[in-house]
Amino acid sequence: MPVAVLSVLVFILLQIVFLPLALVGFVLVGYKQMVVSKRLGVSQTGIEILNGRWTMHVFDIREDAATAQLANAVPNTSTFGLWLFLLPLWVKYKISGTYFGYPRVPEKGEEGIADLVVARTLYFDRIIERGVKDVEQFVVLGAGYDTRAYGELKKHGVEFFEVDQAVTQKLKIASVRAAGIDASHVTFVEVDFSQENFLEKLTSSGYDPSKKTLFLWEGVTLYLSEADVRKTLQEIRRNVVPGSVVVADIYGDRLIRIGSSKFGKKTLEYTNEGMGFGLSFVSHFEGELKAFVESEGFQMGESYFMGSNDPKGPFVAIVELVI
Repeated sequence: MPVAVLSVLVFILLQIVFLPLALVGFVLVGYKQMVVSKRLGVSQTGIEILNGRWTMHVFDIREDAATAQLANAVPNTSTFGLWLFLLPLWVKYKISGTYFGYPRVPEKGEEGIADLVVARTLYFDRIIERGVKDVEQFVVLGAGYDTRAYGELKKHGVEFFEVDQAVTQKLKIASVRAAGIDASHVTFVEVDFSQENFLEKLTSSGYDPSKKTLFLWEGVTLYLSEADVRKTLQEIRRNVVPGSVVVADIYGDRLIRIGSSKFGKKTLEYTNEGMGFGLSFVSHFEGELKAFVESEGFQMGESYFMGSNDPKGPFVAIVELVI
């Protein structure tokens, strides 16, 4: 029997057997993500990213031991629940060596909404792995549960800063320690973005504005207003040296509309979140993004448009903004 056929038969059998357990896993993960995150006063969308990267790790899409450790330590997700939900797919992958449904690595331009975490992470990685060689500092804005500072990037010898709200930072630090992850090379900076200037807080924590810096701004702009997005970019541009870069994701209107739908809005509001800034990517999306980037005094570098083959246009762009 061909391996591909065997893997499908095993998957179907496991899916039937595991259906009740998969429902238990779905509820367990959902409860941790929504209810526990709300109780802790942190974002529930950040957990979606952690869960997605944990999945990428266990499916051998992206080596990320730190995320695997962190996911077992944070109180607002459940890797046991994720295993209950994903085990049939994982067994099929292990038998056949191919991906089926989720997770997957889609072709460029063929990404769907379900591929958001996987494809977005890989595109960010490509830009970062090239750009980090030319900078001395690496700043993660709205760091959440990002673990890039604890992996391969350490070998480049850059100075790492993670910036986020105090409640998120405290949970991250406690979870990193509980997971046994070495974070001695990372400076954690607590900032109340609504009341404080993040660059002033960064500088007082050891950040040097005279050094070339890579700012990672992933999964944040869609929750901000256009005014706040522009204000952040202006602050960076005025206070860094040429050769520094911002690597960010800018979302298309069609994804913002999904998040702003009745169900999406209600889900996000449960943890005091909501959709905000997006660009019209229906037509001439490259020109739309380029015009936005240049309107803030940056040059557009490497970029990826996810879902660009869809008639409605891409739903997100990952872009390098060069100073």
